[in-house]
Amino acid sequence: MAKKTDNRQIVVDGYAFAEPADAALAESERKKIEYLKAHIDSNKPETVLALYQKMIGEKVFRTPIGLEFLRDLREYLIDQADYDPQEVPPIPLYLSYADPELVHHADVRKRVQPAPAKKQPVSPLFISVVLNLALAAGVAAMFWIATTSENPNILNYETAITNRYSAWEQQLTEKEIELRGKERALRQKAEELGIAYEVDETGE
Repeated sequence: MAKKTDNRQIVVDGYAFAEPADAALAESERKKIEYLKAHIDSNKPETVLALYQKMIGEKVFRTPIGLEFLRDLREYLIDQADYDPQEVPPIPLYLSYADPELVHHADVRKRVQPAPAKKQPVSPLFISVVLNLALAAGVAAMFWIATTSENPNILNYETAITNRYSAWEQQLTEKEIELRGKERALRQKAEELGIAYEVDETGE
């Protein structure tokens, strides 16, 4: 949770941010991490790797809060899931720590450089919040689609297989009921004709 200090810095998870927009971004990333930790299954490392690669590819995390979470995932994949370090992409950094003016991403450059004196028509904080909400919705939608898809995948294969066996079991039950009905009809017909009717219980 974000907290203001006396020197007007905003603290999020132990990191003090001088800019409100950076603090808002960090708080947004903190909430995403809470959601992901509640839904990631560590028993499926292939799923964790795919999610890790997607988050890096889409630059989901940029503040130290998110980068720390990515580092934890990378260490898990290498140390516990036994992935080769070459298979797990390194975590990119989006600014130069030796010279803060030398940045590698346009969005970061906007935060590092002083704001122009001209009044902005749209608040950067508002844009940052909207973009991060959209990213969070995208991650949530990805999990929802993966878990509710009818086609088996790495997230819902157990449910898909269970549903398939349930359908087979239902078909077998219906077939058994149908066969029993035919058997009763044959037995009744045999009785009417005075013929002894016996069923081979061994199925031979």
